[in-house]
Amino acid sequence: MADTHDKGAFRADIPLDAVEEALRSVERISGGEPQAEAAPLEVEGAAAEPGEVERLRAELELSQAKGREVLDKLRAEHEKLLRAAADLENYKKRAARERDEVQRFGIERVVKDVLPVLDGLDRALAAATEDDALAKGVRLVRTSFEQALARHGVSAFSAMGERFDPAVHEALLQVPTDASPPGTVVLEHARGFKLHDRLVRPAMVGVAIAAPPPAAGPKEG
Repeated sequence: MADTHDKGAFRADIPLDAVEEALRSVERISGGEPQAEAAPLEVEGAAAEPGEVERLRAELELSQAKGREVLDKLRAEHEKLLRAAADLENYKKRAARERDEVQRFGIERVVKDVLPVLDGLDRALAAATEDDALAKGVRLVRTSFEQALARHGVSAFSAMGERFDPAVHEALLQVPTDASPPGTVVLEHARGFKLHDRLVRPAMVGVAIAAPPPAAGPKEG
């Protein structure tokens, strides 16, 4: 009888086909399949006692509940692992971008500090004559300097004759002239420089504006 067994224990004389039927019922419910009305269990060809049937049903329901609980926990852990994997992948990508940023632009501050030296060489050459022997040496030094910077991704650009672009030019003054259209760069105080594709320093320029009309002469009496 049911009252002679410990709670949760199956009787030893329950046929194997009854247990298999119970397990198939659990699988159908866990898989979301509709379950038909359970038929009365039979023990050795006779209908099982009502108390035994109720006990088996209670155990099945408990097993199903525990199975759903375990499935929910596994699903939650799976989602947690997926989020952790996504976070790790994002971290790797961010670290790679930051490492590339440091490799490409880590010398930007140094470049900004040495550009005035290069400007000084430019001004010295602009003031020298073509046949000046000292100017030839300075020109060689400037060329070597620019080649060293170029090996690290630094390049110079000139704005002379171009349309003024506030993204890469800095206007120091306006130059009234009729020789160039308004908005054209007609003077260059210092060249601009880029580090790879990043602007390090804009070109320092003078921009043409329309010349004022000539002053009217004195009226004749």
